[in-house]
Amino acid sequence: MQKHDADIRSRVTALVKSILAQNEVTADVAPGARLVDIGLNSMDMVNLMLGIAAEFDFMIPQDVITPENFQSVETLDRVVA
Repeated sequence: MQKHDADIRSRVTALVKSILAQNEVTADVAPGARLVDIGLNSMDMVNLMLGIAAEFDFMIPQDVITPENFQSVETLDRVVA
């Protein structure tokens, strides 16, 4: 993994952990872990999408906003990259 990719992954992971903390959930956020399995609900996913758009300063194209792309930190890495 390149440094740039590691930076994206750490920033996405931090966003996920922040949303979990708001819900008073502590979980191990492994790159391949399914976000719904570690405690994110549909409203959290919307907040995560908005958080990613703000963190990386870009609009996520409508056709990219799919359950498959929001499954894990790993899939979100690919969306951002």
